Amino acid sequence: MSIDEFTGFRFTLPFLGIKYELLSLDEKAELLFVDQSLTTAVVIGVMYSITKSFGPLPEDIYRYDFKEPFDLQRGWLLWAGIGLGSAVLAIALTGFVVSIFNGETQEREADALVRLLPLIGSSGISTGLLLVITGVLAPILEENVFRGFFMVALTKWVPTPIAVVISAAVFALAHLTPGEFPQLFALGTLLGFSYAQTRNLLTPITIHACWNSGVILILTLLQLQGYDIKDILQVTQ
Repeated sequence: MSIDEFTGFRFTLPFLGIKYELLSLDEKAELLFVDQSLTTAVVIGVMYSITKSFGPLPEDIYRYDFKEPFDLQRGWLLWAGIGLGSAVLAIALTGFVVSIFNGETQEREADALVRLLPLIGSSGISTGLLLVITGVLAPILEENVFRGFFMVALTKWVPTPIAVVISAAVFALAHLTPGEFPQLFALGTLLGFSYAQTRNLLTPITIHACWNSGVILILTLLQLQGYDIKDILQVTQ
């Protein structure tokens, strides 16, 4: 598995006179950053435009509010901290339960993290761009789609807890890694309930960003300490 398979518009590069296979890892990281930035901007722009043409819209759709981050009821930063801690425990417990039922550790599938392995710890530039991609752009895009739009839209027809569960299942399925479904579903559920609590997209975005960034930073540190992160993730070549 390689970064080559991950960049969305790599096949358009020959028309620009760029040979993708000759690019360095840093250049591929820069290309991936541009790719993810454009994807995030286009998807959110189209989604916002489409939803604005329908009405009336729920008040909390695409809602951002930086006020009172530590308010006990709606504080986005307070509940992001609670949600992140809960997500760590829930995902760890889910992984433990899955390992019991499976009887042995399963090999990790070819998800986005595995495809990004060549960039982890390869250089300061690649690692920095990877943190921006996974810790900023991806959470903003995914939380706008799955919580800001899809979950909120579902609440017009079903109760909020059911909308949280459905959106979490779709979020997990969208990653196209069936073996990782339980953990992704657990994360998606916590993200959904965090949004339901605060009605503020800053909450799930912060949780999602901290989770993704934390994973990348831990793997980078392990890589720099000489550990084989492919073995840690049970990746086969």
